[in-house]
Amino acid sequence: MARRPLPRILSTGSAQFARSRDLARTQFARGRELARTASDSASDVLHPLITITRGLRRLAAAGRRKWAEAPKEKRGPLLFMAASVILVVALVPYGPLLAVITLMAAAAWQGRDRGPAEPDGPDESQTERLRSLYEALVPYFSAAEDPAPLYTHGGEWEKALPEYEFDATGRIGRLLVRYPAYFTDGEAQARARIEHLLTTKSGRGREYRCDWDEEGNELTVTALAPLPTDIAAQRFVTAPGETVLGFTDPTGVQRTLPLTHGARQRDVPPVVWRTGIRSTEPHLLVMGQPGSGTSTLLRSVALQALQHGDVVIVEGGSTGEYACLTGRDGVLAVECGLAGAVASVEWAATETERRLIAVNRARQAGNPPPEDTRRPLWVLLDRPTVFSHLAAADGRRDPQALLQVPLRHGRAANVTVVVAEQWDAMEALSDAVRQHTRARVVLGPATADQLRSALGAPPDTTVVTGAPAGRGYARLGTGPVHRLQVPATPDPYDDATSDAHRQAVLELLPERTTPLEAAPPARLEKAPQGEPEPVPADAVVAETS
Repeated sequence: MARRPLPRILSTGSAQFARSRDLARTQFARGRELARTASDSASDVLHPLITITRGLRRLAAAGRRKWAEAPKEKRGPLLFMAASVILVVALVPYGPLLAVITLMAAAAWQGRDRGPAEPDGPDESQTERLRSLYEALVPYFSAAEDPAPLYTHGGEWEKALPEYEFDATGRIGRLLVRYPAYFTDGEAQARARIEHLLTTKSGRGREYRCDWDEEGNELTVTALAPLPTDIAAQRFVTAPGETVLGFTDPTGVQRTLPLTHGARQRDVPPVVWRTGIRSTEPHLLVMGQPGSGTSTLLRSVALQALQHGDVVIVEGGSTGEYACLTGRDGVLAVECGLAGAVASVEWAATETERRLIAVNRARQAGNPPPEDTRRPLWVLLDRPTVFSHLAAADGRRDPQALLQVPLRHGRAANVTVVVAEQWDAMEALSDAVRQHTRARVVLGPATADQLRSALGAPPDTTVVTGAPAGRGYARLGTGPVHRLQVPATPDPYDDATSDAHRQAVLELLPERTTPLEAAPPARLEKAPQGEPEPVPADAVVAETS
């Protein structure tokens, strides 16, 4: 049997569709060019009328301003003088015609474009900068086998760098780079070399965002504006369970917060960390070098947590960074010694187990959770690895080992753990701290490997050395990496603190309920009488399952 040929529509349908698509694109481009030409022609024809109209509007505004500034006793003579001038012009031969011509001339003079004419292209210094940047990219974007290379020594840089913008200082603010298709833009090392070269040639000391378009073989480099460092600690407009870690770029988040800066108010995009029972990242880990602002972030978190919960603070640095919180309402303990730190963390683990048992029994009885289990409990640890070394030398239990219960079951018990540590002690952190702190913050200078190991992903911006205190990156779970600037929350007892920032922190502190002389080293309450002895959390999980 002879094979029947395929229908014509099946064999030629794709070609006809491609031709119709190309024809539609051509007609669209032609129509757009025609509309642009008509708009330019209309603007050229109506330019004198637009200029005269603008001048009349400016003359009218100037007349109204003069009339408003004139005293009331002089307005009568001004009206009489204006009426006299109009009468004389009306009686003089050809007076109205000459008045109209004079008015049009004055309006044309007032309506002219007073701004300096913008150059059509870059000036000599900008051209030299773009040419040197093009020459620096030649070794990376050229190949000897390329028959029509886009990058050659002494070639045309206009084709490779079609779009560019310069800031007020003459440095590149935005740049579009086209590269050949054979460049290995899928390799991280190759992309890192190009990004380092472009950011170095464009100007040091700034952060850049590099957007790679692998499909179009284009790279867009944008210089980012520095994040505001003058935002002091204050009451943020947030819901219970929301904590503001800092502020970021407006393109990174879809929310802004109204802030007060002196006598002005402005909206700034925040990085909001959500905690509680429904949180997917219930615990936080902060990494940084000394002086990078890790203690500042913990103070900011503590002041926000005290609005709706209780706080236990364990400080391993023994520098008194949290002495302002001692004896305050809602602060259960501020510990700087080994014995107090172990007792505080052990109490937090016991309290977590007690809450789990109470919540479990209430659910089995069909009742809501008890009121004492709803109030959030925050455990803040600054440099806990210091106590780990001291505990090993003294034969005591490691406080990090006691954190396993609050870290694993803290979300169900409304217990949140925040750990701040330095880079040199990162290896000393326990596995429980690393596994259960899925919200991460890195402050201060850090290498690309450190950022990748701490955040789980590299940031989409270049790293700048010499950043101010409180400057870094934040990542909540598997979300994107955000640039971060922590609000200024210094120690109010520090002499180097400015008066404005000191007063801002003092206004946020709760009332002191215990005098400093009578304050015990730890104000941790035991479980109420009549409650059963706490059981391990694993048994509670097995009972609920």
